[in-house]
Amino acid sequence: MKFTSPAFLISLLCLLSATACVSTKKYRLALGEASVQDSLRQAREREIGKLTQQVAGLAADTSGQGRQLRDWQDKYQKLSMASSAEKGQLSQALDTRTAELNQKNKELENKQKAIEIYARELESREAKVNELSAIIRRQDSLSQALLGKVKNALVGFGQDELTVSMKEGKVYVSLSEQLLFQSGSADVNQKGRDALLKLAEVLNKNPDIQVFIEGHTDNVPIKTAVFKDNWDLSVLRATSVVRILLWGGKMDPKRLIPSGRSEYFPVASNEDKESRKLNRRTEIILSPKLDELMSLLESSGNK
Repeated sequence: MKFTSPAFLISLLCLLSATACVSTKKYRLALGEASVQDSLRQAREREIGKLTQQVAGLAADTSGQGRQLRDWQDKYQKLSMASSAEKGQLSQALDTRTAELNQKNKELENKQKAIEIYARELESREAKVNELSAIIRRQDSLSQALLGKVKNALVGFGQDELTVSMKEGKVYVSLSEQLLFQSGSADVNQKGRDALLKLAEVLNKNPDIQVFIEGHTDNVPIKTAVFKDNWDLSVLRATSVVRILLWGGKMDPKRLIPSGRSEYFPVASNEDKESRKLNRRTEIILSPKLDELMSLLESSGNK
């Protein structure tokens, strides 16, 4: 048996050891590569699973959309078939509606024209009202001024003899029986003449004033050789006042309008002596001439 030298053995061991180291590295590399390949395979399988689910979802969605499309197609076909039958009804309804709208438009136009006419009439009437108001204001102003002048002219007479007031735009001069007349007489007293002449002076300076003279009595009946009743008495007293204004006061007779009112317009009850005394009076009513006002009213009434 041949023995090898120690040096040979050492060399052989070194060679074997080197060979073993190289095999281990290759093994480890192989294991690592196998692990990587397995990881890639698993990742591909997961990706394939996801794609498979997506494909299934798309297929289901496509199937649903297909059903909707077929439903729409069916509805469209039904509508197309029905449209020809409904077209006539729709056309007739449209014609009816159009006729109604045309009628409404005509009615609206007529109403609009009526409104325009009414607006013009209203504007004209407002102008007339404004004009009338202006005339009335002027007359009221004239009456107020006249009231002051008459009061000043008759300031020397007592309230039991005469009163001066204004009602409804007119000046009222109420002269008592005791100032103008003796009981049962139509002859004017001197003091009454003085009052009437003072009044005539004022009226002559205001020629646009109309003068109404009214005789009033109480309700006690009268019957004499001169007066048949209170009508006679009231009328004759009024005309007696007119003659003084006319002859003594030189007034225009066209301005003087006498009338008798008898017992029918009392200012008191006639139940006692004092009340009857108040009713026995002569009223001179001074009114601005209404010619302008009446002319305007007549022109308004003729339109």
